Amino acid sequence: MNPINNNLYFIALILGLVHLSSSVELTFELLDNAKDCFFEFIEKNTTATLEFQVVTGGSYDVDVSLEAPNSEVIYRQLKAQFDSHTFVAPQTGEYAACFSNQFSTFSHKLVYMDFQVGDEPLLPGLGEHSTVMTQMESSAEKVHKSLVTIADYQTHHKLREAQGRKRAEDLNERVFWWSLLETIVILTVGFGQVCILKNFFSEKRPVQYTRIS
Repeated sequence: MNPINNNLYFIALILGLVHLSSSVELTFELLDNAKDCFFEFIEKNTTATLEFQVVTGGSYDVDVSLEAPNSEVIYRQLKAQFDSHTFVAPQTGEYAACFSNQFSTFSHKLVYMDFQVGDEPLLPGLGEHSTVMTQMESSAEKVHKSLVTIADYQTHHKLREAQGRKRAEDLNERVFWWSLLETIVILTVGFGQVCILKNFFSEKRPVQYTRIS
């Protein structure tokens, strides 16, 4: 294989990274007093990982449960902000990851979920031959793993940034309304004091009595 073909092969492998994913990532809104479940078909003895984080809403907590196809609960967390759970599927079937906000009567939650099933797939062409990988293929595989790690770091940093921004906005709103309330109270007290002092120094007219003959 000449150097030009090597370069084209390497570029094709890198571009193929965008289309490879063995996990389901999504961010959804969990309404107050609601429960949402997501289903994933998993083969027996397959390793899977469920990761979640509450981005915004209320006290940043939800109830999470993971159920096997026979309705057996294999993982449960109450009022959790974030967590990651790895398990091996005991049987083949649909596994349900449920998020509950039923304990909250007015707070909506924005929840991030990553449900990864199995190992990360190989790059196209690397598993199609039985010979030892070439230096170009080894480099492509290392770049692939590095890009996957970078993507995970970027996702978590974006979640932390969104959570911090939401908390800052909530704090700013609370400070605004508290400052507005204090301003109204100060103006009211000041106006009341002016009226009282004005009443003290105002000229009082004498009362005239009329004699009745």
